[in-house]
Amino acid sequence: MKYTKKLFFYALLLAFSAVTLHAQNTATVDLNTKYKYPFAFSLEYRSLSPLPQFGTDYGGDFLTTDFSASAFLPLDFLPVIQPFARIGMITIAPLDPDDVDLIKFTNTQFYASAGAAYKYYFSKQIEIGASLGVGLSQVYYEDIMLDGQQWGQLNFFTELGANLGMNLSYNVNLSFNPALRFTTNLNETLPQFDGFSIVLGFAGSYRLGEDPDAPQAEIRSIKAEKLKFPAVFAPMQSYYSKNPITTITLKNIEKLAVTDVDVSFFQAGFMDTPTKAISLDSIKAGASVDIDIFAIYNQQVFTTEGITPLTGEVLVEYKNNGRIAHQKFSVSYDLYDKESLTWDDDRKVSAFITPADSALRNYSSYVRQTCKDYTVSGFSPELQTAMQIYYALAELGVLYQRDPTSPFEAAQENPMIVDAISLPRNTLKRATGDCDDLTVLFCSLLESVGIETAFITVPGHIYSAFKTSTPSKNYRLLHPEKNMTLNIDGELWIPVEITLMGEADFLTAWRTGIEEFSAHDDNPEVRALNRTREAQETYRPVMLTEKDLGLQYGDRTKIIRDFKADLDKSITMIIDDYETEAKSQGSKGSYNRLGITCAQLGKYNKAEQAFNSALTMDRNYLPPKINLGNVYFMRGEYQNALRLLHGAEKSITDAGKISGSSYSSVLLSISKCYYELENFDKANEYMKTLAEVDPAAAQQNSYLASGESGQRASDRSSRRDLMFADE
Repeated sequence: MKYTKKLFFYALLLAFSAVTLHAQNTATVDLNTKYKYPFAFSLEYRSLSPLPQFGTDYGGDFLTTDFSASAFLPLDFLPVIQPFARIGMITIAPLDPDDVDLIKFTNTQFYASAGAAYKYYFSKQIEIGASLGVGLSQVYYEDIMLDGQQWGQLNFFTELGANLGMNLSYNVNLSFNPALRFTTNLNETLPQFDGFSIVLGFAGSYRLGEDPDAPQAEIRSIKAEKLKFPAVFAPMQSYYSKNPITTITLKNIEKLAVTDVDVSFFQAGFMDTPTKAISLDSIKAGASVDIDIFAIYNQQVFTTEGITPLTGEVLVEYKNNGRIAHQKFSVSYDLYDKESLTWDDDRKVSAFITPADSALRNYSSYVRQTCKDYTVSGFSPELQTAMQIYYALAELGVLYQRDPTSPFEAAQENPMIVDAISLPRNTLKRATGDCDDLTVLFCSLLESVGIETAFITVPGHIYSAFKTSTPSKNYRLLHPEKNMTLNIDGELWIPVEITLMGEADFLTAWRTGIEEFSAHDDNPEVRALNRTREAQETYRPVMLTEKDLGLQYGDRTKIIRDFKADLDKSITMIIDDYETEAKSQGSKGSYNRLGITCAQLGKYNKAEQAFNSALTMDRNYLPPKINLGNVYFMRGEYQNALRLLHGAEKSITDAGKISGSSYSSVLLSISKCYYELENFDKANEYMKTLAEVDPAAAQQNSYLASGESGQRASDRSSRRDLMFADE
């Protein structure tokens, strides 16, 4: 008896220790859900011993054995709770078969009970638990007649048990089951075996179902349909992160909904982690859902050459009836290298425009430094830079060459054709390219110096355009002909037929670009002007590694000569246009405007003549006096400039017109003259007055109030920014 009690308490202590250890377990997998089974039955052998401490005494030493069969039905929504039903037979016989006083109490009990068990997986192999049940037993005495028959009393019992199980496999379990049992007879006869007793049991169980860890038991609730991937293109790397590569269909083929569904896509070697597609709360039984697949590729996609066949994986994680499941679907597709695309969306070409490429930035910087001493400050800086780069590329020998394998017109007509576009650095090094190659090169170089660009597509062709800082109303400061520029939202753009590089001058390429655009005025839907920076919000530029191309940048002398030739032509056209207007109108205002234009374009002698012509018509006409003073300033004749400007100042103050723009112009020009003469006190004095009259102009030229001669050289371009007086 004492050994039985010790074994009972050791079992309880072991069960308690297991629970305590499990509290420290940080595993995220719910083992009870994962290893749940639909039904189990068991056979058990048990021994019963009375507890005298609770007043239970059989009146002698008896051997009490119990053989039973049980069935367990785990709850689907809570598998740790398992209702059970049990039938069994208990035999009670004295240990000494010759004890005539006890032999008559030999009996057999047939019983049935029901209850609920709590079983918790501590690991896949070990489980612990408890149970509570109630039942009835019918007693049969061999030598005692009760009420004239051998069938004895009817007993009621209840039982509180513990369980410590060892899972030999998913289906087979052996367990040690100690319990505390209370029995009472309902007939109030022979209460000898009533009371509390200790039960020690050993059971073997068989559980139905498949081991979820077995290969054949892997959950396959999801079926993939329409699992087809198109080819992907390395230049579209950033696009695929926000726009789907394709759409697939997943179907739940189970009779129950699957929950907590996560879908992602992974491409080994070209992704750092899987790219999440979507998370769904559930997919109903038999339902299908369309899933957009995204891809965040790493920089390795830019290292491939030609076409690279790939096999990726669509990863689906979900819960089936509470069990976590993983499925993988393999997909095969082609990866095209960084110089490939299809023309289903013209904006894709913006991915090849790479202004951040250090090789391009170095080259455009060289070109601008070469021509900086020959630029005209009053003429469009964007137009001058475009001219410089156009002629620099021509000097480098860059020429148009039609693509023999996939000409642009064929690729444009059939969006399924894969076209090859050279990266600007490669075109620059190779010195040849078709229309799309040269377009992205020219746009890249302009963008690298901060000039906004666009690319124009018309049937069978693509070419460049760039934005000037000239408002549309001042188109004559770019070209006398209004139709030589494109007015886009009040901003003037200049198209350039870049394929003429090396064959025609810039002005011809400009005019050709306009003609190609205007040719479709009656059918404008066939042409498009795509602004590079807007397109790159969707198609970001290809990422490139730093690399020195080892270029010979060309003959500086020829670049300068060609640039100056076109610059002089442009300036001459503009001035001739204003001069024709002045002669035609014969008004002082028209000659004053001619003088302003000449002064801004660096033609100071013609400007002086124009202003004097205006003054000849009206000696009291103030604007040409102010502007003539500005011309003297620009020539460096500061004393002559002050003489005229102070005269204009007196005329304005005498007339009481100190709130107008003419007065601001005079004050600024006088301050500039004193600054150049290093009379900083006087320069500051006039700046203070200017700040009261025109705060914006004062702020823009704040260096004039600094009183420091060291500012003069660094602010030379600012000092040229004079305010001319117009009507």
